[in-house]
Amino acid sequence: MKDDMTNASPKIGFIGLGIMGAPMAGHLIAAGLPLFVHTKGRMPEAITQTRATQCVDARGVAERADIVFIMVPDTPDVESVLFDDGGVAAGLSRGKIVVDMSSISPIATKRFARRINDIGCDYLDAPVSGGELGARNATLSIMVGGDAGVFARVKPLFDLMGRNVTLVGGNGDGQTAKVANQIIVALNIEAVAEALLFAARAGADPAKVRAALMGGFAASRILEVHGERMIKRTFEPGFRIELHQKDLNLALASARALGVSLPNTANAQELFNACAAHGGKGWDHSAMVRALEKLANFEIGQAA
Repeated sequence: MKDDMTNASPKIGFIGLGIMGAPMAGHLIAAGLPLFVHTKGRMPEAITQTRATQCVDARGVAERADIVFIMVPDTPDVESVLFDDGGVAAGLSRGKIVVDMSSISPIATKRFARRINDIGCDYLDAPVSGGELGARNATLSIMVGGDAGVFARVKPLFDLMGRNVTLVGGNGDGQTAKVANQIIVALNIEAVAEALLFAARAGADPAKVRAALMGGFAASRILEVHGERMIKRTFEPGFRIELHQKDLNLALASARALGVSLPNTANAQELFNACAAHGGKGWDHSAMVRALEKLANFEIGQAA
């Protein structure tokens, strides 16, 4: 740990120990921080084998911790964790900090922040990008909205979980940055899928095409990681299609409210919808390629 967090030895809470949350919490535990945890369903074995203290509900976490991190799937989940009976708000006392690292509605985030502020506590929205691999390797990009002074206090903890940590602006701005991120990721997945499908259907080896493209201007993290998934047919999440659908719903709803047209985002969402209709809502989002393959009646790797 660095800065004043080392001397203060804050007690940390973490709620939501799924694919992303468990390894993120693990980094905090590995740093020697006292951690209080709660999750819906079964506690991951990787957490039970540590010295983390398990709490029966979110309120118990908030009562014991100085800084409470939340990592759950969607806007209603965050609202429930915060404000249901036995939720975080019921266990807070003045001066504590709530950090929501979920990817949810920017508009709802501003409302949640005001309610937490009214209790006398601070609120940061800090969604992440980098997927399960980034969570495990502590290389996440973390986009933060909130007060600069509060951000400075929590940043040493963010640094344990991520590599690129940016204060974007006030509450809600972190979530806005994440929605923008998800637009870019979805459209890049679609572009890589189209390119590799085209190459394979034309008779070229898609693996060699990908290797050639990685050395040029078309190189990207999506081509590197998800292009390989498409070729090897490894569609275990990762980041599930249903979660990316949720993020693009946020993008399209916000765009309507702002009077902005996002035609390619809408197209990417329809391809995700087609995957979900074929039983693929739990596939990794790189499996968007399967919708395009259905349209082409041809799979990458199939003989031309």
